Amino acid sequence: MNVSIAEAKAKLSELVSRAEAGEEIVLTRHGKVAARIVPPAVVEPLPRIGALKGKIWIADDFDELGPEWDEYVK
Repeated sequence: MNVSIAEAKAKLSELVSRAEAGEEIVLTRHGKVAARIVPPAVVEPLPRIGALKGKIWIADDFDELGPEWDEYVK
């Protein structure tokens, strides 16, 4: 949908509602594209807790320091 900037000033609320519904609105100035009002990007929800269960593991000796650390932890 193409709309002049002058018309958009008068109908901004309506144009935003249409963009929220998925429509792309092209704003023109003297017949040339000046801007676009686009639908909001779809935000993917973050994975749920436990989504990686069984896909990762921690070694049994994860928290054990090797002999190279002896002089630092005395």
